[in-house]
Amino acid sequence: MALDRIILAFAGFMVLLSVGLGLSVSPYWFFLTVFVGLNLIQSAFTGFCPAAIIFKKLGAKPGTAFN
Repeated sequence: MALDRIILAFAGFMVLLSVGLGLSVSPYWFFLTVFVGLNLIQSAFTGFCPAAIIFKKLGAKPGTAFN
């Protein structure tokens, strides 16, 4: 799987996880949803994504968006 798809899947998973935890455990988990959303917006404008750096070091094949 290419890095782009890994990043999108990871972001989607984190959003769903934080919503689930926010509804069942504590509303403070919704801050994780906000963090993921802000990180997606920031990476769209700057091209810098910390998760992409981590997944590259773990051996993910480069995609077209995070070269």
